[in-house]
Amino acid sequence: MSQSKETDPSGAAAKPQVVVKKYANRRLYNTESSSYITLDSLAEMVRAGRDFVVYDAKTGEDITRSVLTQIIVEEEAKGRALLPTGFLRQLIGYYGDSMQSLVPKYLEDALTSFASQQDQMRKAVEQTMGTFFPFGMEEVGRQNMAMMERAMSLFTPFVPGQDIPKTPPDETERLRAEVERLSAELATMKRSK
Repeated sequence: MSQSKETDPSGAAAKPQVVVKKYANRRLYNTESSSYITLDSLAEMVRAGRDFVVYDAKTGEDITRSVLTQIIVEEEAKGRALLPTGFLRQLIGYYGDSMQSLVPKYLEDALTSFASQQDQMRKAVEQTMGTFFPFGMEEVGRQNMAMMERAMSLFTPFVPGQDIPKTPPDETERLRAEVERLSAELATMKRSK
């Protein structure tokens, strides 16, 4: 159980993977810091982008999946609901189903795509707006939230025999026109500074 090296997207060496051992008394031991940690500590490591693997201290079995699942259960129990009930029901329905083997890859690809789009959107807003936020941004924020809610509703796994919802072309064109109008308005405001 040695610590393996990971690389970041640029190919440079990143911090090594942290090895955590879970003991029979349910305590987690971080071999990197030589200290006992909690599930909250592991959740913070995930948020910070640190990779870790959890082994059963007695058997040496990789139990990372079950520990990550425990973290999700704990977060949900704290009132930080992220997973809609309908989504959970659909997910449970796929266990033992012929589609079960396809679901993990689909979910991973969907979340990767969502994170990439979120990052691109954040960069575009920063480039367009800088530190300047004009009046009326509250309305744009509400529209963006509505758009994100519609996008998240599309995230649910496809149920066999169910049509895949699509954004109507007129809605897409309306949003595109609104973005162009706001971009032109921002450019005008920047020139008048």
